[in-house]
Amino acid sequence: MKLATLKNSRPDGQLVVVSTDLTRFASAGRIAPNLQAALDDWQTISPQLSALAAQLDAGDIAGQVFDPSMALAPLPRAYQWIDGSGYLSHLERVRSLKGSKDEQLQSTRPLLYQGGSDSLSAPTDPIVATDPELAIDFEAEVAVIISAVPMSATREQAAAAIRLVTVCNDVSLRRLVLDDLQNGFGFFHSKPSTAFAPIVVTPDSLDGAWRDNRLHLPVRIEVNGTLFGQPNAGTDMHFDFADLIVEAARTRNLAAGTIIGGGTVSNRHDESLPIKRDGIGFACIAEARTVEKIKYGRARTPFLKPGDAVRIGAVADGRSVFGDIAQIVALA
Repeated sequence: MKLATLKNSRPDGQLVVVSTDLTRFASAGRIAPNLQAALDDWQTISPQLSALAAQLDAGDIAGQVFDPSMALAPLPRAYQWIDGSGYLSHLERVRSLKGSKDEQLQSTRPLLYQGGSDSLSAPTDPIVATDPELAIDFEAEVAVIISAVPMSATREQAAAAIRLVTVCNDVSLRRLVLDDLQNGFGFFHSKPSTAFAPIVVTPDSLDGAWRDNRLHLPVRIEVNGTLFGQPNAGTDMHFDFADLIVEAARTRNLAAGTIIGGGTVSNRHDESLPIKRDGIGFACIAEARTVEKIKYGRARTPFLKPGDAVRIGAVADGRSVFGDIAQIVALA
């Protein structure tokens, strides 16, 4: 089952089901007014949404043309957005960046930070920065949306709570990272609004790509139409989503509608940019620059500037599974 939230006059948008090929949608308003309402009563609401989606795919209802530009983030304002560090290869590459610390590389327990979730960005919203010199970077990630999880949850409880899967762009302002870390309270100004793909998908609808609490699909990133990376999200993920949820619930309950990010998708390799058509590449600029410093003595890839275009999407059989995040960098 594939779901989306479309723009309307309300801040939480309109919940719709989307056809498997992402071309049509049908309103789910008679079942649940928005995605949060559906998550709050998932055991009752989910079968009804699934039945509606089956009718749409079978052609029993005509539906309407699905336009990703009309989509909001699936949860435009979520109760909680927690980002994790599932990929140690990402930490290994960026820990040498100014403001990072060697002790942040942890292989026994994942790192987490709590991001702003009151205004999550739509897939076609611009990446807005106040200054073009803030070293604007994208971070392509997989994210899950969960049901309620109790404090001190087991891995089994955590895995069973995963309701929906998507991808996101956890934007970073690299030049503000140092200030945030030195202040001792973690990321704040260096992490503006995170953007999400237009579609969320139930794990059982991912045709085997969801297993071991991981999404086993390449996440393709293009910058200004040029391939930047296509690392596989299921490869080199040291901490899976059950691990991340367990860590997030170590000292607190997690509400239904909490979003958990897996961290910047990262595969171990020795490539540098530009990459070949079958190359792996990178899911953020910071990693590419770190590799360039090691290989060439200096970073060659610039951070984003106003007017640059970023496209992010998970791909299966050449098709975008969650629809694409397509953003342009703009100044406030």
